[in-house]
Amino acid sequence: MNHDLDLSRRISLLLGAVFAIVAIFVGRLVWVQVIDAGRLNEEAANRRSITRTLYGVRGSIVDANGIVLAESVERYDITASPRFVADFTRDGVTVTVDQALSDIAKITESDAKKLTDAVTADPTSDFTYLVKGVTIATLRRVQELSIPWVYSELRPSRTYPRGAVAGNLTGFMGTDGPLTGVEYYKNPCLEAENGSQTFAQGSDGIRIPGSTFNQVEPKNGGTIHLTIDSDLQWFASQVIKARGEELQAEWATAMVVRIADGHILAAADWPNVDPNNVDASHVEDMGARLFSVPYEPGSVFKPMTASAMIDQGLTTQTSQYIVPGQYKIGKNKFINDSFAHGTEQWTTTGILVNSSNIGMNIMAKALGKQQRYDILTSFGVGTPTAVGFLGEDPGYIAPPETVDDVTKITEIFGQGVTATSAQIASIYQTLGNEGVRMPLTLVSGCEKSDGTLTDQPPSTPVRVISESAAQKTIEMMETVAQQGALASLVGVPGYRIAIKSGTAEVARNGVYTNDRIISVAGVAPAESPKFAVVVTFGLPRWERTSLAAASTFSKLMGQILKYYRVPPSSGHAKTLPVDWR
Repeated sequence: MNHDLDLSRRISLLLGAVFAIVAIFVGRLVWVQVIDAGRLNEEAANRRSITRTLYGVRGSIVDANGIVLAESVERYDITASPRFVADFTRDGVTVTVDQALSDIAKITESDAKKLTDAVTADPTSDFTYLVKGVTIATLRRVQELSIPWVYSELRPSRTYPRGAVAGNLTGFMGTDGPLTGVEYYKNPCLEAENGSQTFAQGSDGIRIPGSTFNQVEPKNGGTIHLTIDSDLQWFASQVIKARGEELQAEWATAMVVRIADGHILAAADWPNVDPNNVDASHVEDMGARLFSVPYEPGSVFKPMTASAMIDQGLTTQTSQYIVPGQYKIGKNKFINDSFAHGTEQWTTTGILVNSSNIGMNIMAKALGKQQRYDILTSFGVGTPTAVGFLGEDPGYIAPPETVDDVTKITEIFGQGVTATSAQIASIYQTLGNEGVRMPLTLVSGCEKSDGTLTDQPPSTPVRVISESAAQKTIEMMETVAQQGALASLVGVPGYRIAIKSGTAEVARNGVYTNDRIISVAGVAPAESPKFAVVVTFGLPRWERTSLAAASTFSKLMGQILKYYRVPPSSGHAKTLPVDWR
């Protein structure tokens, strides 16, 4: 009996203990969820998680020698946590919010009112920007203020060490990303991938040590390798700028191409954009005219037409033509030459030396519309170059089924058809390369951060004319350099050169005006061409003939031959007759 009472007593005590424990848990639960809920919620809020961006570094753009043309540099954003903004004590002295923000504004040369607006727009926020993109020196001065609610974030920014030298090619960045040039059309290579970091922050606004619980590492962008030599690019920019200002031209371009592989060694525009100071440039100067502005090129087209006709057996260097002073092509329509002359007896070489439009038409009479079209397009006219530059224009050539009877004649000597400076350079690269057109190349590849090379350009050669036809055309162009109107102006001492000039009329609203676009294009050394050069001046006010472009061509070609240490020419130019009696 006593045993049963003892057991019952033990069970009662056990049940009482269980009920007591349950009561404690229930009481604690009520305390947490009801009585103390406000305080706990506030504490949890004070230990909230914070996510910050970890910026990847955008890739660089470098020239053929590895010289940096565009790169990312370390800049910092000054940030604040508005909900912790308050007066604070520094060295025993109370510093007000207004004073702290005023100090930041003075150091960063920013507007104190804007800083005040930033921290008061949402007083409960954990994050706001105060000043973006400051240097490390400026950041350190701000940090010396010891403001407890002010922080910083690393933000890579873009700079262009050589400024306007290659600004037309590199392009530049805007606030929302790349806007023009290589920066834009090669963005998939250059672009970095940002990462992130999430951590806990205490009630005092300070990051809790060791609290990082999620981190995604950033990925840096790749490096774009250009084919240009920035020193040569600088020289080309200087010579066209100096001459362009003398002529009071509206614009100028210069392109240098290595004949063997089509690599662009210089591609200069004037006026040009400085990517470090974009606001100082006009909108029309922010791109690359070499690729995006087509024009009627004029007589620089003539060697192309002559080479194709030689290749097809339709003419020779010494074929004889009677060239009148005027040639009727329709009712009240005539072809004239740039100078008055009577009836002349010129060879094919003589027609090039005298740059005769009439002679070219007589020589090309055997060519039908389709043949003329095929000649121009085989050299790349009407098609963008392989560079694929942002905004590149293909130029224009009328299809054979729609071309009118006047244009079918004028297009063989560069009127009624348009091309860019890059396309003209490609034509002369083809002539200098024994009739083989190499794709023009500006970007040699993208080097990823892991060392792999991508975006390598096309390099498949295309034979356009025979080696013999190309060589004979170069010989005729060398005669142009020796006996033509520019002979005294284009020479490079010690070297044989081959050239053709062009003075093209500018049409507006279908009517040709007194405005001109003048060019000189050529290759050197003529006996074994290494480089093709094209210089062009648009709408000069003074000296509106190609004579005005000759000295610039000579300076640029001379610099290239010296720069690349090309041995002086050997042998003598072939003597070709320009007329016949």
